[in-house]
Amino acid sequence: MIDTAPFGRTGHDSSRVIFGAAALGRMSQERADETLAVLPEFGVNHIDTAASYGDSELRLAPWLAEHRDEVFLASKTGDRSGDAARASLERSLERLGVDHVDLIQLHNLVEEDEWEQAFAPGGAVDALDRARNEGLTRFIGVTGHGLRIAGMHLRSLERFDFDSVLLPYNFLLLRNAGYRAAVEELLELCATRQVAVQTIKSLARRRWDDADEEKRFSWYKPVEDLDVLGRAVRFVLANPQVFLNTSSDARLLRPALEAATTGGATPTDAEMAADALAQGMQPLFDGGELERI
Repeated sequence: MIDTAPFGRTGHDSSRVIFGAAALGRMSQERADETLAVLPEFGVNHIDTAASYGDSELRLAPWLAEHRDEVFLASKTGDRSGDAARASLERSLERLGVDHVDLIQLHNLVEEDEWEQAFAPGGAVDALDRARNEGLTRFIGVTGHGLRIAGMHLRSLERFDFDSVLLPYNFLLLRNAGYRAAVEELLELCATRQVAVQTIKSLARRRWDDADEEKRFSWYKPVEDLDVLGRAVRFVLANPQVFLNTSSDARLLRPALEAATTGGATPTDAEMAADALAQGMQPLFDGGELERI
C-alpha cells in the first residue's frame, strides 16, 4: 500500500500518490470504472479532477456514489470572476453527484491579469471563500504550470491563506536554478504554514514534436521505460513534503503506483541526468515561448 501523509492542515492523511483524474476525461464509463478500481488496490485515497477535464467529473460520479466517504475529493475552476467561479463549482458538484468537494482550486492562476481579477473584490477568491463558509467546499487551493508559477504561488499566499498549492516538479525542471530557488522558497513557506504541496509532470519526457506518430494520451510525451519511470517517481517521493499527482496518461497509472509501493533507493543526480540524456528529455517550460501548455 502507498504511504500516507498529512495533507497540509486539512486533517486528512492522503496517499502520497494522488490520482490525477484528467486521465478519465476522454474515457468510456466502462474504461473509467476499470481505472478507478485500481485505486483501492494501492490505497489511493485522494482524487484530483477539474471542471475543464472533459468528462472526468461525469466518469467519477458513479464510483463516488459508492466510495465518496473513502476519498479526499478535489476539483478546480478556471474562472476568475466571482459569479463564474461559483457557477463552476456548483456545476462540478452536480456533475460529480456530491453535495461538497473537500478542496476547490483556482486552476492555473499564473497570468497577471487573471491574478488581479481573481483577487479583486467580488472575484473568484471571494466567491470560493463564501462557498466554503456555506459548506460547498472544505478547503481552497491554487494550481499552475510553467516556470513562473512557484513565484506566483508565493504572491497568492501573501494575499490569501490557501490550503494547498500545485506545481510542476521533476528533476529536469529543478535543474533550472531560478525555478529551483523559487520552489525551495515556496516549500519553506508551505512548511511553515502547513500548506499542502502537490506536484505534477513527474513523468514528463518532453513536448510532442511533428515526428511523433504514436497515439497521444497527454499533452506531453511521457516516460514509458519502467526503470526510468520508477526513478522519476522515487525522485519526487524522496521529498516527504510533497505529493505526486499521476499522469493524464492512464496507461502509466499502475506502473506509477507500483513504483511508489515497491520502494528502492532514492536515485542520485547522476542517475537522473543519465536517464534524461538517454531518453532525450527536455524541459516542458522555458520561461518564454513554452510557458503555456
